[in-house]
Amino acid sequence: MRALRDFAAEAEALDAADPLRECRAGFVGSEASLVYFDGNSLGRPPAAVLDRLGAFVRGPWADRLIRSWDEEWMALPFELGDRIGAAALGAAAGQTVVGDSTTVLLYKLVRAAFDAAVTSDPRRLEIVADRDNFPTDRYVVEGVAAERGGRVRWADANASAGVDEAALRSTVGPETALIVLSHVSYRSAYMSDAAALTRVAHDAGAMILWDLCHSVGAVPVALDRWGVDLAVGCTYKYLNGGPGSPAFAYVAARHQERLTQPIQGWMGNADVFAMGPDYRPAPGMRRFLSGTPPVLGMLAMQATLDMIEAVGIDAIRSKSVALTEFAVRISDALLSPHGVSLASPRDPAWRGGHVTLSHPAMRAVTARLWERDVIPDYRDPDGLRIGLSPLSTSFAELERGMRAVEATLAAELAR
Repeated sequence: MRALRDFAAEAEALDAADPLRECRAGFVGSEASLVYFDGNSLGRPPAAVLDRLGAFVRGPWADRLIRSWDEEWMALPFELGDRIGAAALGAAAGQTVVGDSTTVLLYKLVRAAFDAAVTSDPRRLEIVADRDNFPTDRYVVEGVAAERGGRVRWADANASAGVDEAALRSTVGPETALIVLSHVSYRSAYMSDAAALTRVAHDAGAMILWDLCHSVGAVPVALDRWGVDLAVGCTYKYLNGGPGSPAFAYVAARHQERLTQPIQGWMGNADVFAMGPDYRPAPGMRRFLSGTPPVLGMLAMQATLDMIEAVGIDAIRSKSVALTEFAVRISDALLSPHGVSLASPRDPAWRGGHVTLSHPAMRAVTARLWERDVIPDYRDPDGLRIGLSPLSTSFAELERGMRAVEATLAAELAR
């Protein structure tokens, strides 16, 4: 009991000293007793969205109606993309667009990059990926390779340490067209050295595409400085865009005119309203759009971008590290005696915004925790994932949730 009391007091002190503590009140439900450990899957709704949605319905939709396309909506995918780029991606304007799902944008960019590589050098028929990547990434890579007469070459990945520079160098070569990797692993939270692995790709004459779904809004990203070619990411995790909110795509300016994306829709045409017989790709990032932008789905994330722009991504990262370090220390003290091991990197420099705890009972423990309004998620093998959103998670919430994990695990093991 002494350890529990000490952690509770420490949580109170950490919250009192937290420069981001006022941000938590900006989310619906943060005042409730429910413990939310799944902000890295679906973020809490920002409170500002309640007024924003109402104002949208009464104003641009009801009052301006179709005129809103000319007045603001046509430009929104690019304006919002530039905001995400500046606040969270380290990307200059004109390289990021919002629209479509992560899967669709992955398909567009993987195929566009593969086709461009083969056109330049017919030997480049390989797409390099790792088997520990998120299933969608692997499925898209396999599908594009089969569709375009290519093949997949799998890089060695440690489940808790990702793909390192040596493993990637031993995998790529003169036949590599594209490398597809996640910056932060969805399972272990391992954070890759994106700059180093991007250099490996370029040394081999290949392009690289980074999946930023578990990075954007939680850890600093520097796409331009790292020399990244392509990136995609979702907006419903740390950007709090809501279920199914549209993803974003980044294409470095140097590649935009030479890449041909495969889903030719009217929004990507050079003259959207020409309605002519032929498709001519628009200049810049517009060519990577296909259909009508999901305007409603772009509303909620703007409230979180307001917060990120106000506090800065470095402050968010500092709190993220403090949260995950606190979770690891509590786990070491309270859960390791029950046989729980850390399935995430212990060094925070290599760890993203979540922590995965491993034990054979974690599937059952997760189900029981949900019944108690403590919401982590489960990932095979044996992983209970603690997702900590720096803007909306308090240290006290984290401490309460970890105590519930310990109590539930103890009860499960006693059955």
